[in-house]
Amino acid sequence: MKRLALILALGLASPVFAVQPSEMLKDPALEARARALSLQLRCPVCQNENIDDSDAQIAQTLRMVIRERISAGDTDAEVMAFVTDRFGEFVLLKPSTSGWNLMLWAAGPLMLLGGIAVAFATLRRRPTAEADLSTEESQRLAELLKD
Repeated sequence: MKRLALILALGLASPVFAVQPSEMLKDPALEARARALSLQLRCPVCQNENIDDSDAQIAQTLRMVIRERISAGDTDAEVMAFVTDRFGEFVLLKPSTSGWNLMLWAAGPLMLLGGIAVAFATLRRRPTAEADLSTEESQRLAELLKD
């Protein structure tokens, strides 16, 4: 009985696609292209969910636009250019690493390196404890460390 429950739970946990049968193209090759493009685009409403998995109205509209452009004979690059021209690079799940995006990609590592440099410089300038000791205190410390 437990195995049956486990099998049912795992079966229900499988991914559910929001693409409706009425949206699908009749040609399996074109539908596969549309699905591949849909997986690369972010839903503007759901943020980190691709439009293939989203139930939002804008995601459905984007899926339909992709299928219309593919049916019209556009290449994958032309379809992606069409969508990004209208929605910006925000809709790309993997934005390009050029222009301003390159600065964003580099900001994290550069800030980490800057923090390490500041910490290193601060630690190098910090006076040691022995520099503040008098001659007598230094001799006493040396005696204590011998024992």
